[in-house]
Amino acid sequence: MARKSADVQRTGEVSVNAPQTLPAVGFSRWEQLRQFIPVSRETWRKLVKEGRAPQPQRWTERCTVYSNEEVHRWMKNPAAYQVQISIAV
Repeated sequence: MARKSADVQRTGEVSVNAPQTLPAVGFSRWEQLRQFIPVSRETWRKLVKEGRAPQPQRWTERCTVYSNEEVHRWMKNPAAYQVQISIAV
């Protein structure tokens, strides 16, 4: 039987070939962000709710994404981050 060399980790999970850096533009789901965010998913959810982390966008009922540009802005200074409110005219 062939071995799944680099794709199988010691825990038995299949890796997803995650990028080494977060792209500067575009959108990412939590599973893509978690390796770059130094807090748990629950802490991240609380920060979002308090307006101290980038607000998610719901694309579908089961697909929530975050702007990579906003996540990079948050990572530069998490303590001073504030959500930018844009007013449509």
